[in-house]
Amino acid sequence: MNDANEIQRESILLRILWMVVFVIIWQLAELVLGAVVLLQLGYRLFYGAPNASLLSVGDSLSQYLAQIGRFGTFNSEEKPWPFADWPAARAPEGEAPHVVPPAEHPVRDEEPKL
Repeated sequence: MNDANEIQRESILLRILWMVVFVIIWQLAELVLGAVVLLQLGYRLFYGAPNASLLSVGDSLSQYLAQIGRFGTFNSEEKPWPFADWPAARAPEGEAPHVVPPAEHPVRDEEPKL
């Protein structure tokens, strides 16, 4: 009986340690997400549509923050990245992203001009 209590105590102490580590990671990821939000807003104002890369980064980062929240609130026993795979970005549900068409290559002369 005493061994089971000792194992449970060690388990909760380790869980507390991981929760503290993930709270620190949460704070850093929150700053990055804030920067992505501001960059996306600027891009949207300038080009009239959001940036596809920032859409992907923002979605996967917000899913990662949700995973940390689920772990920290005991809704999940699975530790987030780097112990699990990084969350894959989902298809955007809002505006279509800004698409830059590929540039046409100029026609080149075969002989150099002097």
